[in-house]
Amino acid sequence: MTDVVDSDELLRRMHRARACAAQEEQTWRARREELDAADPAAREAEVRSLAYEAVVHVLDEVLTPGNRTRRS
Repeated sequence: MTDVVDSDELLRRMHRARACAAQEEQTWRARREELDAADPAAREAEVRSLAYEAVVHVLDEVLTPGNRTRRS
């Protein structure tokens, strides 16, 4: 990764990454809800949805510091 990008391009990339992570979070959360709790795939879906949720949270803090409301 030797490309030099300006701050606007970096910001665009971060917004795209946040949108992608939010979509993946929704996809894995929906998959988890479709599966039986005893299914091992449900556990994987839960872990992946939580991982993407963390990524969204971090990118929200970077892109709009202090604006994210905490989920319960």
